[in-house]
Amino acid sequence: MRNRREFIKTVTSATAGMLITGRGLMDSVAQAAQGRGGRGGQGQPATDSGPVVHRDVRVGGKKVKVVDVHAHATIPEVADVVKGTALARNAQGGGRALGQDRINELDKRGIDIQVLDINTFWWYAADRDLATKIVDVHDKGLAAWVNSHHDRFAALTSPALQFPDLAAQQLEHAVKDLGMVGAAIGGHVEGVPLSDAKFDPFWAKVQELNVMVFMHPGGADNVIKEDGLKGRGDLGNIIGNPLETTVFLSHLIYDGTLDRFPGVKICGAHAGGYLPSYLGRTEVACDVRANAGCLNKKKPSEYLKQQIFVDSMVFSPEAVRHLVAEMGPSQVVYGTDIPLVWPDTIDAILGAQITDADKEAVLGGNLIKQLRLKT
Repeated sequence: MRNRREFIKTVTSATAGMLITGRGLMDSVAQAAQGRGGRGGQGQPATDSGPVVHRDVRVGGKKVKVVDVHAHATIPEVADVVKGTALARNAQGGGRALGQDRINELDKRGIDIQVLDINTFWWYAADRDLATKIVDVHDKGLAAWVNSHHDRFAALTSPALQFPDLAAQQLEHAVKDLGMVGAAIGGHVEGVPLSDAKFDPFWAKVQELNVMVFMHPGGADNVIKEDGLKGRGDLGNIIGNPLETTVFLSHLIYDGTLDRFPGVKICGAHAGGYLPSYLGRTEVACDVRANAGCLNKKKPSEYLKQQIFVDSMVFSPEAVRHLVAEMGPSQVVYGTDIPLVWPDTIDAILGAQITDADKEAVLGGNLIKQLRLKT
């Protein structure tokens, strides 16, 4: 199986090539349809332009706050840190840069606050010293941007989880000293699931600080055989990403991690993968499979309704309704994947057959409460 570094290199090259080729088409789509992704896809340099009018998002005639939990960013200065190392090729991604175009995209969609993080997690392959420097540059860069735009942005640190004790220290520093609101993590660390007891120091710190963790996958290279998702349809993203999220959350449930740390709150990207939509099989596994070996003390659905959040990236009103029905309205939050070009879900949330109170909660209320955001 390809290791994580090889996998990231392949995906980054393929995605960048696709976006370079299709830049004109995607820009046209972005301008033509409200709710399309950001200017300059992955690998494309950002070009700042003047401000645009902020869209008011209303529920029942009332303007509501919209908070985005799922957004990509890069800090260009990290290139100097990894220059001359095996990780140098990963310090790129101009389309994820922070600038006026980012703010314009938020205004166009009607987003009031965006929660930023750096979530490709290529530094999980770094040694302790290099990983320390990488995370430090990332965190300082995000903190500086947020401090300059405190009314529009918040940030999550992305600690070096290959060293759980270091990750705990980085999280504490980011929250207490830099004002960050939580952490972003991958679905595994070089193939090791995050339910492994070695990561308990990190989870203990998350619980102590009472902050949320946002999990973003990287294509399920930890569970799919080499080239298992090769072929048309970009299956490494379309199937692999939600699959990795599903496996990640399932490990935390069945291995008892969420019982050991009942105060931990996690948000799974891409609507929690397949877990909310295929919950029935997960719910009965410990009862009907003699070899399941489950350590969880509660039904999986209870963790979904108490400790697990998911973003809204399901793209239709009916899918949003179903997600709220399975998770509960307090556990679904709005996410965009900016600057990548996915359909926006604000209108899907507004059109879903859920109550106005639930719409307001999903659009921003849940995150404002959980992240303790000042609005």
